[in-house]
Amino acid sequence: MLKCVLIFYLVYYVVLCFCFTAFRIQMLDGFAPFDFKTKPSWFNPHYLVLIISMEIACVISGLLFALLVEEWVWDYAITITIIHITVTSA
Repeated sequence: MLKCVLIFYLVYYVVLCFCFTAFRIQMLDGFAPFDFKTKPSWFNPHYLVLIISMEIACVISGLLFALLVEEWVWDYAITITIIHITVTSA
């Protein structure tokens, strides 16, 4: 589980750096995954960077997790999805 968490955040921060560069946003915050103060708006580039980075990181990490946990892919995918939905909905 620790390996998967490390993989996720590594992928997330790499994608976040690319998105910040693509959107030409000057300030890269290390606490970006935990930024709950940004107002959700499709016209806010900072919000778009956070959303796009999270979605891309989830897809890439899911593929990497499948390579890591081979036998338990479906069980692991369902568990992570439920945890993700629970945490983001809280």
